[in-house]
Amino acid sequence: MKKADLKKYCEYGIKIGATGVKIIPPASVVTSPWVRLKCQFGCEGYNSSHCCPPNTPTCEETRTVLDAYQRALLFHIETLPDISRRRNLRQYRHKLIDLEGEMFKDGFYKAFVMLAGPCDICRVCSKVEGEECTNRYRARPSMEACGIDVFQTARNNGFHIEPLRDESEPRNTFCLMLVD
Repeated sequence: MKKADLKKYCEYGIKIGATGVKIIPPASVVTSPWVRLKCQFGCEGYNSSHCCPPNTPTCEETRTVLDAYQRALLFHIETLPDISRRRNLRQYRHKLIDLEGEMFKDGFYKAFVMLAGPCDICRVCSKVEGEECTNRYRARPSMEACGIDVFQTARNNGFHIEPLRDESEPRNTFCLMLVD
């Protein structure tokens, strides 16, 4: 398949709110063990969701998965510091999950999306109650939860990203759709 066959998905990504979308080689995606340490020791959600470490693939497992693909789409979403930031990101992530399903139906049977941030499909994750995921068909891990260095991956693909100094700054968020 050619690069042009992914153009409509890039255009759709922009239509639903992305600032930019690029077709990238999965080899440009950086994985590293330190990323999961940031989840373990920097996030209050660690081990409280089926989509958070240690319930997600390690960086080594993720690298093996990435190496099984030839192309991916990297979605950049810049959100402004207003009261709708969280809602806008949540809606965007859900649209990317829907896009994964459409790509599958279009013949990209290996399509799989890795999102940004903790899973927010359920109000309360069933893991808290010690139960299996009740939305496994829509639940997706974040890039970070799978050991992906989002900063270096974004930079490797021509996107500018810096850590926020405070919540009043625009946030650069990235999601990765593995294609084929």
